Amino acid sequence: MSLRFLAFGREILNLRSPLQNPDSNQSKANSEEWVQAKYVQSKYVQSTYYNKNKPSFEQATLAQFFVPHAKQLAPAPEEQENSAQEKAAADAMTKVAADVRARAGNGEDFDKLQIEAYAQAGTPRTTVNTKLEKVRRPTLPPQHETVFDLKPGEVSEVFSDPEGAHFIYKMIGKETLPLDDVKTEIRTAISSQRYRDSMKLFQGDVVFSDAYFIAPGKPTITPHEDRRGKRKRSAPPLHDQHE
Repeated sequence: MSLRFLAFGREILNLRSPLQNPDSNQSKANSEEWVQAKYVQSKYVQSTYYNKNKPSFEQATLAQFFVPHAKQLAPAPEEQENSAQEKAAADAMTKVAADVRARAGNGEDFDKLQIEAYAQAGTPRTTVNTKLEKVRRPTLPPQHETVFDLKPGEVSEVFSDPEGAHFIYKMIGKETLPLDDVKTEIRTAISSQRYRDSMKLFQGDVVFSDAYFIAPGKPTITPHEDRRGKRKRSAPPLHDQHE
């Protein structure tokens, strides 16, 4: 058994429960809430969670380059088939994304490249800001999270989303937030996880029984008895009613 676990055990045992106070009128439910709160607040539990999920506490400054799905097209007559034209416009922006990726990898400025890309897409702009600060791994789309594996100065591959847009990232800087800065976040995460685990006990099929709704000590009513305990009189057969 590790020394860290023993320290955690001593920490829990040394905490004073409401039930240890002779003047306390806390219910059992309140006592369980107290134990839950102390568990979440435990330094050992928090540090273990932090070390196990350290990648999620990384924070980065990135440059993000966006290439639209397709170049803006002039309105075409309704009777004119324009599917080929739309495909050509999309292919043109895919080529722009590949070109920008190569130029960014050679050190060209992201803001300058972004202005050029908007111009080629038919939506010109004079100013842009490609810098993203205080970015956390969970805030990115799942398919973009590998950006956090980049070293400062490195440029990502081109990420093409299902909708057709293209994204390129450059890692400017990255740090791991210290434990003291994320304690509240960790407490919330642990509490939510324990709640989800406890709710799993109630996710099975619920079967209701008539006996559940009968007060203790009262006899169960059979199908042939009424609420007063008398035997019900069966209705006469249908053919007897018409005779």
